[in-house]
Amino acid sequence: MSIASTIEAKLRAAIGVQHLHLENESHMHSGTATESHFKLTLVAGDFADKRLVQRHQLIYGLLAEELQGPVHALALHLFTPEEWQARSGEVMPSPTCLGGSKADP
Repeated sequence: MSIASTIEAKLRAAIGVQHLHLENESHMHSGTATESHFKLTLVAGDFADKRLVQRHQLIYGLLAEELQGPVHALALHLFTPEEWQARSGEVMPSPTCLGGSKADP
C-alpha cells in the first residue's frame, strides 16, 4: 500500500471526513523520495470545537508513524464545513521549493 493510501485510510477511519484531498508534492522537492512531501486539505465536522493548533495536533498524532519515517513534510489545510464553504473550497498553492538542488544559483 502506498504512503498516500495509508494516510488517507488512517484519516478516514478516525475522523468524520467530508472532503479529503491529499496531494503528493514530492516531485517539487530535491531528492529521490517519491512519497515524502504532501499537502493535505481536510474538511471535517470534528474540527468544529478545536482551535487550529488542536486540529494539527490531532492529525500529527494520527500520522505519527508516517511522520517518523517516510514523510518529510506535510502541509495541513484543515477546515470545518462552514470554513470550507466560506473559502469557496479554495486553498493557496504551495510555494516553490528553493532547497537542496532546486535552489536558485
